[in-house]
Amino acid sequence: YRFDPGQRHFLVKSNLPSGRLDFCFLVRGMGYMLNHKLSHKAQLFLLGALLGVAIFLLVYGTAPLNVANDAFCRGGYIEKDIQQHYAGWLFYKRSAIGWPLGVTDAVNYPGGVSVAYTDSIPLLAALCRPLAAALGGTFQYFGWFTLVCFALQGGFGALLCSLFAGGLFSPLAGSLVFAASPVLIERAFRHTSLGAQWLVLAALYCYFVCKRQGLYASRGLFLLNVLAVGIHPYFLPMTYAVTLALLLEYAVQKRQWLRPAVYLGSNMVCTAALGWALGLLYGTATSGGQALYGYFAMNLNALWNPVGVNGALYSRLLPAQNQVGGNYDAFAYLGLGVLAALPVALVLARRRLAGYLRRHWALCLCCVVLTAFAVSNVITANGVTLATLPLPASFIKLFSVFRSGGRLFWPVYYLLVLAAFTGLARLPQAAVWVAVFAAVQLWDVSPALIQRHDAMRNAQTADAFPTEMQSSFWQTASGRYAHLESVEGMQADSLHLALWAADNDMTTNDPFAARYDETALAAERQTALDALKNGDLQNDTLYLFATEGAFLQAVEPVKDAAWCGWVTSTDGTASWYVIAPGLQGKTFDALCTPYDENYPLRLADYTDALWNRGVLDSTKKTVCFMDSPFARAKLDGAAYLCAGGREYPILAVDDHDAGWLMVTLEIDDATILWDEELTTK
Repeated sequence: YRFDPGQRHFLVKSNLPSGRLDFCFLVRGMGYMLNHKLSHKAQLFLLGALLGVAIFLLVYGTAPLNVANDAFCRGGYIEKDIQQHYAGWLFYKRSAIGWPLGVTDAVNYPGGVSVAYTDSIPLLAALCRPLAAALGGTFQYFGWFTLVCFALQGGFGALLCSLFAGGLFSPLAGSLVFAASPVLIERAFRHTSLGAQWLVLAALYCYFVCKRQGLYASRGLFLLNVLAVGIHPYFLPMTYAVTLALLLEYAVQKRQWLRPAVYLGSNMVCTAALGWALGLLYGTATSGGQALYGYFAMNLNALWNPVGVNGALYSRLLPAQNQVGGNYDAFAYLGLGVLAALPVALVLARRRLAGYLRRHWALCLCCVVLTAFAVSNVITANGVTLATLPLPASFIKLFSVFRSGGRLFWPVYYLLVLAAFTGLARLPQAAVWVAVFAAVQLWDVSPALIQRHDAMRNAQTADAFPTEMQSSFWQTASGRYAHLESVEGMQADSLHLALWAADNDMTTNDPFAARYDETALAAERQTALDALKNGDLQNDTLYLFATEGAFLQAVEPVKDAAWCGWVTSTDGTASWYVIAPGLQGKTFDALCTPYDENYPLRLADYTDALWNRGVLDSTKKTVCFMDSPFARAKLDGAAYLCAGGREYPILAVDDHDAGWLMVTLEIDDATILWDEELTTK
C-alpha cells in the first residue's frame, strides 16, 4: 500500500482475487492516512503559531516577557487601562485566598470585587498567584499571556484557512493576516484580556469542522465557551453565538432537538460554574460610572476607518474618517488587502452564495444579530448620528451589561477576513494571489505596527508616563496607613493612586474597577462622612475627597487630629483634598496647601443652564460657593471679597438654596474670579 498525500487517499496493491481487499492492509493504510492528517494539522498549527510569535516579537520585542518588568503596566502603555489591569492583580496577589477564588477584598473594601472587573484575566490571576508568591518581588503575566494569544491567533488562523485551501503556503499566508489583524493589535496590552481573539477563530474552526462532519457536539467549542468566562466575559456572546449556530443548524437538519439542547445546557452550567468560582457572580457589581449601551457603538464606516485609539493610523493609503462619541472602541478596520479581496470573493461566490446562506443560515442569522447589536440603537455614520431608535429602559439596562457593544462584531469581522482569503484561494495560481493579499495587508497596516513598537519601547522608561503623585506628601504618607478611603467622587489620577495603595499594602474603596456596587459604595461613603462629622477619625485611614466643597463640609471637626489640605500635581492638572491622621503639624512642599486660617476661598466650579463655573451667567454679578462651615465663617460679617489685590463689595449673601451660598458683588464681570484664591475683608 502507499499513501498519496496530494490526492489524500491510499493505494493498495494485492495479489488477492479481484473484489477482495486484505483487511490488514485496510487497517494499516487508514492508520497511516490518519497519522498523516494529524501531522499535517499539527504542522500547520505550529507554523502558524510561529508566525504569530514573530509578529509579537517584531512589534513588542522581548521586554514584556520579563515577568519582573512592569514599566509598561505602570506607565499606561497606549492608555491608562493596563494600569487598572495591573493594579487589580497587585491587590489580588497579596489578598488572602478565599472563595470565590477570583475575589479580592482589598478593592471595593470591605465588600470586595472579582478581578474580572479590573480586567486582570481572572483565570490566569488565580493560576499565577502561587507562582508569584513562590518567586517573590515583581511579577506580571500580561506579556506572556499576549504572546500566547498571538501564537494561538496564528495557529488557529492557519487551521481555519486550511479548511478552504490546500497545502501549507496558502493557509500560512492567511494565518499571517489573522496574526497581524488590526483589531488584535489595537487591543494588545491596551485591553490585555481582549487580546484573546483566538477564541473567536477557534470557535469558527470548530464550527466548520463539525459542519463538514455532520456533528453538533464539539469538545473544542465546549471548552472555548468555558475558557471565555475566565478570560473576559465579552467573549461569551461571541463564542456562544457560533455554538448556537452549529446546534440550530444540526437540530433543524436532523430534526433532533434534545441532544443539542442538553449539550448547550451542560455547557452553560459549566461556564456559569467557572464564572462563579472566579467571582463574576459575586456581590452586585453592576455599575462602573460610564456610558450606557449605544455610546460605544460601531460607526457604519468602521470597516474602512483606519483610526485607532490616540490617533494611530492603520493604513498607508486610506484617510482617517470621522467618528461620534465612543465609536473609537468599536474599531474594526479590515485592512486594504481584505477590502480589495472581498469584491473578488463576492464575484467568485455569486452563483454559490444562495447555497452558502442556506447551509449556514443560523451562522448568518447570528452575524446579523451581532452586527445589529454592535451598531446599536444609536446609528452613526462618519461624524453624524443618523438616528436614535427608542428602546425601553429595561432593554438599555440589560444591553448595558455589554455596553461596549461594538466589540461583538468581531466574529463577523473575522468571517469577512476568511471570506476574502477563500475568494483568492479559489483563483488559478491561488498561492500567488494569497501571497499578494498578505503582503498588501501587512504593508497597509505597517504604520500602526511601527507606532505600537515605538510605544512599547518608550514605555520601558519610568518617565514615559510619570505619575502625578510627586508631592512630598505621598512619600511621607507611604507605609503609614492600612486603608485609603475615597470619601467622595472619582479621585484624580485614580489608577496611579490605586497602584500607590497596592504598593503600600493598603485596602481601598476607590471605584477604579470596571464594575462595582454603586449602592453599597454610596452607603459606605456616607458612613465615613457621618463619622468625620462626629469627629471620629480612624488613624489607619487616609481620607481623600475629589471636590473642595465636600472636603470643606467634613474637615472642621477633625482638623486638629490630622494634616488637612489640598495636594496638587506638578502641572496642576490633578488635585486631591486630603485628611491624613497623625501628620498634623507636618510641613510639605509647595504642592501642598494646608487647611488653616490662611486657606483660600474659591468659587464652586459649577455649571448648568444658569451658572457658568460658579458665576450666574445672566448678570455675571453673583457667584456661588458650596455651603460649608469654612465658607460661612469666611463670609460671616465680611464686606468685601478680595482677589488679585482688588476688593469687590459684597451686596448680598443668599443661602436659601440648600447646599449653596450665593454672593452678589459690586462687579462688572465675576468670571475674572475663576480659579482665583479669594479672601474676605
